[in-house]
Amino acid sequence: MALEVGGKTVETDEEGYLENRDEWNMDIANAIAVAENLEMSDSHWEVVNFLREYYEEYQIAPAVRVLTKAIGKKLGKDKGNSKYLYELFPYGPAKQACKIAGLPKPTGCV
Repeated sequence: MALEVGGKTVETDEEGYLENRDEWNMDIANAIAVAENLEMSDSHWEVVNFLREYYEEYQIAPAVRVLTKAIGKKLGKDKGNSKYLYELFPYGPAKQACKIAGLPKPTGCV
C-alpha cells in the first residue's frame, strides 16, 4: 500500500504502518492520523513524540502496558493510564499511536 503526502508516495504495509520509518515526518503523521479519523492535538503529539524517543532508545515499539507505565513515569500519573490513552487513541494507544509515529507494530499487538 502507499500513502500520498505532499506529492510524495510513502510505502506502508497492509495495515498502514510505514515501511521505512526514516521517511516519517509530521506531515506523514498527520496524513496517517486523518486516515485513522483522528485530529492531532498537543496531547496526541506528546504521546507520538514519546513513542519515537522510546523507540530510539530501546529499538522496540512498546505494548500498551509498557507504554502506559513508561508514560506515567515521564509525563505523570494523569497521563500514564489506559483511560487517558484510549481517549486519545481509541483504536488502541500502542497500535494506533505507533502507526502515527511511523514505528513498527508493537510486539504483542494482534
